[in-house]
Amino acid sequence: MFRPMRRIKQQLSEEECIDILKNEPRGVLAVSGENEYPYAVPMNHVYADDKLYFHSSMEGHKKDAITNQDRVSFCVMDRGTKLENEWWYTFKSVLVFGRIHCVADEEDKIRILTLLGSKYFPNDEYTIKEIDKHLKRTLVLELDIEHMTGKRVTEK
Repeated sequence: MFRPMRRIKQQLSEEECIDILKNEPRGVLAVSGENEYPYAVPMNHVYADDKLYFHSSMEGHKKDAITNQDRVSFCVMDRGTKLENEWWYTFKSVLVFGRIHCVADEEDKIRILTLLGSKYFPNDEYTIKEIDKHLKRTLVLELDIEHMTGKRVTEK
């Protein structure tokens, strides 16, 4: 169903892909938007349980698109490295394909928001405060990964 990577020598291992998903702070979620236009939006994420999780608003373009079509892709890039006295960067990227859905169970939402908070917030106290404050108006999304590939690219 998914194409094999053409430049196989640049392919990252599954472990390298997971490391990038765990450690990089954001990526771009691409959905099927309105009038057959793609809609891609930067998103914070957390990787856990072999899935990707996001938080979002309860309404808007992204929510409508996901409701209409659950197939999405998500791309994450690392910061890249540049050798001294060289102009090009070498970076790694991961592209995930899968199906996304809204998490309905409140206990699951709290668990996932706690994972997100642990990645982005300064401490557990702040995470708990934010979850208590925003839980009722926060949409939690779960992306079930169907295919993942990663690539090392040198820009020159």
